[in-house]
Amino acid sequence: MTAADVVVLLFGGRRLPRPLTGLAVQQADGQDDIDRAAACQRLIVVGSDADLALVLTRLLRLDRLDVEVGRATGWWSARRARHGTARRVPLIRDDTGRVIVGAAEWRGPEGKPLHGEAVVDDTLLFDGEVSGVRVEPTQAMPGLRACVIRPGRKLWVAGRAAQLGTTGATVMRDNVTVDKIVRRSTFYRHTHGWLLVR
Repeated sequence: MTAADVVVLLFGGRRLPRPLTGLAVQQADGQDDIDRAAACQRLIVVGSDADLALVLTRLLRLDRLDVEVGRATGWWSARRARHGTARRVPLIRDDTGRVIVGAAEWRGPEGKPLHGEAVVDDTLLFDGEVSGVRVEPTQAMPGLRACVIRPGRKLWVAGRAAQLGTTGATVMRDNVTVDKIVRRSTFYRHTHGWLLVR
């Protein structure tokens, strides 16, 4: 792959890592910047989990999951994002069409316990009241895992989808909390994965 095939997306005024010198650089101030950059063969994201999730959400909506995506957080990861090989991994999204790459959480509103029921595929995760639930994408099938948030050892349940029915919950995606209180929420594996460069 030549330098002409790669675009670097810089989020939040971050500096360009040295291994990415010589590549086309696009400041990512909004979704239009991402959309313009998506015409390339490989995107390298210099930003947070939420920034990477935003890029993948745009690629999903543009039907461009054929674009290879790397992430640079330092010197070594920048070098790997430029020279590494892409492989398809599960893409986890929610019922609003937004992608997560690090983790999502369901919590009760205003610091209260989360009341309701959650399942991962056909396995009951909880029924009643808990402090919260954490959902994480995995890089292998079935695609995600979830656990009840509690002190001590976490008991993860893997599956294709995690679903919540509740009297009211807040949703946090990649450390960004959604303002709206929801009664239902689902995270699930999309039909097509994304091309992660490693």
